[in-house]
Amino acid sequence: MSDRLTRIAIVSSDRCKPKKCRQECKKSCPVVKTGKLCIEVTSASKIAFISEELCIGCGICVKKCPFEAIQIINLPKDLDRDTTHRYGANTFKLHRLPVPRPGQVLGLVGTNGIGKSTALKVLAGKLKPNLGRFNNPPDWQEILTYFRGSELQNYFTRILEDNLKAIIKPQYVDHIPKAVQGNVGQVLDQKDEREVKAELCKDLELNAVLDRNVGDLSGGELQRFAIAVVAIQNAEIYMFDEPSSYLDVKQRLKAAQVIRSLLRPNSYVIVVEHDLSVLDYLSDFICCLYGKPGAYGVVTLPFSVREGINIFLAGFVPTE
Repeated sequence: MSDRLTRIAIVSSDRCKPKKCRQECKKSCPVVKTGKLCIEVTSASKIAFISEELCIGCGICVKKCPFEAIQIINLPKDLDRDTTHRYGANTFKLHRLPVPRPGQVLGLVGTNGIGKSTALKVLAGKLKPNLGRFNNPPDWQEILTYFRGSELQNYFTRILEDNLKAIIKPQYVDHIPKAVQGNVGQVLDQKDEREVKAELCKDLELNAVLDRNVGDLSGGELQRFAIAVVAIQNAEIYMFDEPSSYLDVKQRLKAAQVIRSLLRPNSYVIVVEHDLSVLDYLSDFICCLYGKPGAYGVVTLPFSVREGINIFLAGFVPTE
């Protein structure tokens, strides 16, 4: 069984405080007692380091840590070959990527902290996937070779050649006033590449707030404004991270109609959504994400909308 399993060790940078403990994790580790450096930590360290190669998965350090900062998780060895990105040692790990298709809306569904936003950043070209090699990141040629034979090879090649422009609507719209200053109408005028401002303002009920400052908008108004700013621009890839939060039912349907109107034969639309009824209405196909929040996430193969939502609700993926 151990041959078929690999394990990941997650150490929470927020919770691990070596200066305030007696390094119980290191003192109780049976591997350290044999003289191997499985856990490296001193009172001067910022955070403990756990070697995943030496760890035997006994779980003693998890129980001994006074701050509950450690997780040791067993994974199938097959997933090791499918690592797409890892932020650093003992941090979150994403396996596989969703595969967008031109002219169709891809829906992503999964719990919070499972890697949906990370997958969006990789697909937008804003985050270079390191294939799990955070100490020695691969160059783009190696990354394209890794995805050879899949639809993602052609997709990333087009992103590298600047043939694809990607725009993301961020998940946390309450951060927008810190980044965008000025009047709502003026901002939309500056971004209006498709010349659809009047139509979008009517559909998203923004006419009443055109004269107000972005910083004065409520949560729902900010959400509709963010959707409008993305939809008003020319791009090949449109990404929406939770477009229905803060919106009521009627506004959610209107927002979904605006997002579907962006589809063209050569454009990609990717939506991360928790509201399953909106996801059902919006998507042409779905990728589910499963795993352990904050530790690892795995992207499934694409499913039809009905099948994908049923798999998410059942909590069991028959193809895995």
